[in-house]
Amino acid sequence: MSRGPALIITEKDNAARRIAEILSDGTAESSRERGVNVYKWGGKRCIGLSGHVVGVDFPDEYNDWRDVEPVELIDAPIEKYPTQQNIVSAIRSLARHASTVTIATDYDREGELIGKEAYELVREVNEDVDIDRVRFSSITDREVNSAFENPESLDFDLAAAGEARQVIDLIWGAALTRFLSLSARQLGDDFISVGRVQGPTLKLIVDREREIDAFDPEDYWELFADLQKPDQGGFEAQYFYLDADGNEAERVWDGDRAETVYEVLAETETASVESVNRRTRTDRPPAPFNTTQFIRAAGSLNYSAKRAMSIAEDLYTAGYITYPRTDNTVYPEDLEPEELLEAFLDDRTFGEDAEQLLEADEIEPTAGDKETTDHPPIHPTGETPDRGDLSEDEWEVYELVVRRFFATVADDATWEHLKVVSEIEADSLEDVRLKANGKRLVEAGYHAVYPYFNQQETHVPDVEKGESLSITETRIEDKQTQPPRRYGQSRLIETMEKMGIGTKSTRHHTIEKLYDRGYIESDPPRPTMLARAVVEAAEDFADHIVSEEMTAQLEADMQAIAAGEKNYSEVTADSKEMLQMVFDELTDSREEVGDHIQKSLKADKTLGPCPDCGDDLLVRKSRHGSYFIGCDGYPDCTYTLPLPSTGKPMILEDTCEEHGLREVKMLAGRKTFTHGCPQCKADEADDQEDLVIGTCPDCGDAEGGELAIKRLRSGSRLVGCTRYPDCEYSLPLPRRGELEVTDARCEEHDLPELVIDNGGDEPWELGCPICNYREYQAEQSGSELQAISGIGEKTADKLKTAGIEDVPALKDANPEDLAEKVDGVGPDTVRNWQANAD
Repeated sequence: MSRGPALIITEKDNAARRIAEILSDGTAESSRERGVNVYKWGGKRCIGLSGHVVGVDFPDEYNDWRDVEPVELIDAPIEKYPTQQNIVSAIRSLARHASTVTIATDYDREGELIGKEAYELVREVNEDVDIDRVRFSSITDREVNSAFENPESLDFDLAAAGEARQVIDLIWGAALTRFLSLSARQLGDDFISVGRVQGPTLKLIVDREREIDAFDPEDYWELFADLQKPDQGGFEAQYFYLDADGNEAERVWDGDRAETVYEVLAETETASVESVNRRTRTDRPPAPFNTTQFIRAAGSLNYSAKRAMSIAEDLYTAGYITYPRTDNTVYPEDLEPEELLEAFLDDRTFGEDAEQLLEADEIEPTAGDKETTDHPPIHPTGETPDRGDLSEDEWEVYELVVRRFFATVADDATWEHLKVVSEIEADSLEDVRLKANGKRLVEAGYHAVYPYFNQQETHVPDVEKGESLSITETRIEDKQTQPPRRYGQSRLIETMEKMGIGTKSTRHHTIEKLYDRGYIESDPPRPTMLARAVVEAAEDFADHIVSEEMTAQLEADMQAIAAGEKNYSEVTADSKEMLQMVFDELTDSREEVGDHIQKSLKADKTLGPCPDCGDDLLVRKSRHGSYFIGCDGYPDCTYTLPLPSTGKPMILEDTCEEHGLREVKMLAGRKTFTHGCPQCKADEADDQEDLVIGTCPDCGDAEGGELAIKRLRSGSRLVGCTRYPDCEYSLPLPRRGELEVTDARCEEHDLPELVIDNGGDEPWELGCPICNYREYQAEQSGSELQAISGIGEKTADKLKTAGIEDVPALKDANPEDLAEKVDGVGPDTVRNWQANAD
């Protein structure tokens, strides 16, 4: 038995740092092993992985797409290989002489698999060391210490379920991706990706778009009257009638009848109150957050599913909230809500609400429909951050989680509803009736601590039966029925959950993959023509690819593995057999599938007719990687239009009325912008004369060249020489904003100073274009260290003074030692730089 240090392995570096801080009572120090942070104290060492550091793939001989038939991948051998060699090497080095090893990865299917990967790395170099497993739902002092005092064993069944998912997804994804890409002749960066969970998810989105396309709107009318009680405010009432089933209906489907009712309303001065109905309604607080409902609530705050989960994971690792991947909506019996509320009493944001909640005679949390034993619902841990410790987004999500917990232990809300029905006697019709529904929040209950639900009140005054009300205004509104709405991301995840597609850990990643591969665009997601083609091809030739029953069955099988009811080999064999059936259906239709997808790919790239020959104008990519508009009739027709050099083009539905071309948006992250009609942009540039502003510094004296503000046909602007292409001197200008040439001039370059007005409060004083570009170059040409997030010019200078000249030197430095040499920098900051450098 080795007498070396005890080794703790966590899922990520920030979790390792946090756990080391807890277990060492803040005395842990950091060192580096193979370029990886290792936290040490006493006889212990703690290291973080980077998620999966071991991957699975086919052997190299299967990598040539053209020589290996996709169907061969079904029974191809699968190999494991290091994906993070430095971390793997560090684990092996530390484990070789470790006295004990503790796996402390996240407790779910994926975390157990990551833990098993670490277990196998340890066993490669140390066959005898004891390996324990600890599990916790929040990285807090109490839970972490309790977990390490009560270690368990690795759950190999749960890890096998994760491994089955990993291998099945590899085989399905690789085989189908290669088949579709080769069939459609789409290789390289433009390959067509499809997977076991992607397919059914994509079909959901495409099916909803089909419903929208097939929707035939119907005309209807709604009628309203403003009623007034003497000496009190007016209120709105709506015309209604009883339909064939005896239900109240507001929509009038006959235009002539709607006009007749409107004439009666317009000609009548008073209405008589027919009935007054009052009732109270109890409004129960919401259930605790599981992953799906958390994503939905965060979506109402405009966070994408991916962003919401990323923030939640950071808050979990910091110890502020419990594990964010959970299906559970029932708090565990050992949760003490009073104790958790007391943790917020001294908090400036939450203290008053916590105090009021604690005044209740009895606190009984709400509970949802689903109870599991792995992790509790998402809730705050009681370790409260200062607001300055978090970014604005992190604080907003943290507050959402805290207030959801507050809501689940708060009182019911009570609403009072008032319904007033008024009647108008009419000779031309049966009695015309109007109804007004008022509501008032009598007891705020949980709404006082959870302001995310609608609390809007509708005022209707107290009236008596038989009372006469004045009609002050009438109106008729003609409307049309609306198609079903597209799925928002949170609603899509809810639907996936109900249908058994994916898991709480994978659903938001699946949506991101669909965006990344060009299957969906915009938000709410809208399918591209490629998406429609893939779904249609699958439906026609192999519907298992998009079958929710198939992927739901596989998810159920993986749960059975975790429960010990099935084994890894059995489930993967069944999955391979199912995939073989898919290929039996697909193989004979390879050419038809490829042609169908190619047509759709072309449709996704088509803007409209070429003005020279009438053929289609398409988005094309040059051999240098830049995008442009070219004619499908090339080489017979060589008509082209330029596109901006920034971003990837996405064709919009909006069409230019003048040229009949669809508009283009350039996707460039935060710099995404709408380019508009490419022909309009080119024409604007052709029509706009260059504005000379001074002498060209390169050729002005010798050749008489001048600098001018130019509008390019791609929509860009620049300051360039009038002798172009003989002189290529140029300076960039912002694409957007109104450009003003001021009377102020730069003394150094004798050029006017420029101002850009983007429509905001303050215009951008760009100044002399040469001086401005010089400053920009200085910012861009900082030291190698400045390429790391968080290191600016001054900090880079301080690091150089401390002997850190480049990134390798920073990565090898001891954080504590370096922090002592650099003013204003702590060890944790250095560790963050090192992690970013990796």
